[in-house]
Amino acid sequence: MPFFVYILASKRNGTLYVGVTNDLTRRMTEHKAKLIPGFTRQYDVTLLVYFETFESALEARSREHTLKRWRRAWKLKLIEDLNPGWRDLTDELNTLAT
Repeated sequence: MPFFVYILASKRNGTLYVGVTNDLTRRMTEHKAKLIPGFTRQYDVTLLVYFETFESALEARSREHTLKRWRRAWKLKLIEDLNPGWRDLTDELNTLAT
């Protein structure tokens, strides 16, 4: 079972959120529907702008912890390097799942 570390944004260069999950499609549905109270719902952080896949929960949690400690500029560069248009990758996830 894969695990995912992901970065959400409110808009280009907006508020960022780093999370981890074992079901990114389900988790994005929850974020977009604002089903879970907390940071992402309060700040409307719903655009999936970056994600990585890992084989174990331990690897994914370690990477999440690392990214959460990164400076904002480093996170922005990571996103810009792989997703320069800041596209919402959620639809691509849904395509990969079918």
